[in-house]
Amino acid sequence: MVDTAPMDMPTELLNDTDACYRALASRDARFDGRFFVGVSSTGIYCRPVCKVRLPQKHNCTFYQDAATAEQAGFRPCLRCRPELSPGWSTTDISAQLALNAAKLIQERLAFGEPLTHIAARLGITDRHLRRVFEIRFGVRPVQYRQTRRLLLAKALLTDTALPITDIAFSSGFGSVRRFNAALKDHYGLTPGDIRGNQPTNNNASSALVLRLPVHQPYNFDAIRSFLASRAIGGLEQVDELHYQRTLSVTTPQGMVTGWIRVSAHARDQIQLEISRELSAGVATVLTRVRHLFDLDTHPDSYLATLTGVPVSDPGLRLPGAVDGFEIAVRAILGQQITVKAARTLAERFVKRFGARVTFTDDPNLTHSFPTVQRIANARINTLASLGIISRRAETIQAIARAIHAQQLDLSPTAPVDDTIKQLKTMRGIGDWTAQYIAMRALRWPDAFPAADYGIMKALGVDKPRQAIQLAEPWKPWRAYAVVHLWSSLNDTTTDKHTE
Repeated sequence: MVDTAPMDMPTELLNDTDACYRALASRDARFDGRFFVGVSSTGIYCRPVCKVRLPQKHNCTFYQDAATAEQAGFRPCLRCRPELSPGWSTTDISAQLALNAAKLIQERLAFGEPLTHIAARLGITDRHLRRVFEIRFGVRPVQYRQTRRLLLAKALLTDTALPITDIAFSSGFGSVRRFNAALKDHYGLTPGDIRGNQPTNNNASSALVLRLPVHQPYNFDAIRSFLASRAIGGLEQVDELHYQRTLSVTTPQGMVTGWIRVSAHARDQIQLEISRELSAGVATVLTRVRHLFDLDTHPDSYLATLTGVPVSDPGLRLPGAVDGFEIAVRAILGQQITVKAARTLAERFVKRFGARVTFTDDPNLTHSFPTVQRIANARINTLASLGIISRRAETIQAIARAIHAQQLDLSPTAPVDDTIKQLKTMRGIGDWTAQYIAMRALRWPDAFPAADYGIMKALGVDKPRQAIQLAEPWKPWRAYAVVHLWSSLNDTTTDKHTE
């Protein structure tokens, strides 16, 4: 069952007027639905992504949900329409259902499953799915899915040499005939018209090559170096130009494992190579890569907020994740030790529990990351035999079992405050670990692992509460402050902390 509970705004941030105003000024979609702003000069309340002129701060009051704003006497904005806000507010579960449905549709384009199955996964009827979807997006779910399929197919036709038959099925069309008909109906073009004179390469070992746009400035080398210092042998490989790793995704044929390779391409693009094994799951791969390399953030949103932070490179980004469980394991293994020591433990963990893989076109990648189910069923003494402290082995297994039972969500759409609280109730997880997971797996821009050794070293303090006090002006972008603080140290101790 997909969690349809509304997402929340961490209470400490909601109570900070300055931080909320900075979030409002950024118009970053990650804050949409987490709070509403009432403007006293107009008597209207808006979403934080509203495109109207930014109101004066002294006219703004911030609310957790739309009901509270209306109780205070504000009317809903007719332009941004608070009723269409993502369902993180406590009064808008319907919009959250629509967003969850859109996410499932996007991730499962290749499956071709009836929309009744999507509705069932959400615990609602297909009629209710159509209703909430049309309210949120203005189109029916079937229209939305068709558009996403066509856009993905167009990108694959334009940017790759993948055979047209493979593109048809990877994009979710049941047959080449249906694929051709859909392109003709919507674009008035055939696959050959879109592909033009691009040479076709049917070699099964050749990779798909896509180019993804980024907001400038963007320092690819910095994020590549961050990942390099944490690269797990067998799972990842990083050189002076590329980051590559194995990746497992679910497709209509089941779980498949392939590899990806990412490199800088042009000033405003990165290049993504995807092995043929992953072609049926290319939509999922694209989403995960965008998260890992933080491709959707505009630095203008937060740089002005980081007063006092040593910002030597405005192109730094917040490294994300391709999988929440993987980040949780890395965080737990990294407790109270250096990055280098944590990497050694992680390599043993992957080689013991990850599936061994072989690629004819990339022999240096040998393992996939262990599955949740494999770790949930593992023996604690086997985990501990790798050099992992027993308490941490138990914590890793507890997280695996919670995720496997669908009691814990570590995806970017998870409720931040509730997830952090849930993590901290688990034995062996303190604030540092929970905040680190929120920062990278949940992609929460205000996460702040105050007990981090590197953060305290960069700030010149020896207590987490001192770091929290100094970071107060950086809300709601403290996670980006962390990246710049780590960068200022220029060493490999940045994940050591004091839990």
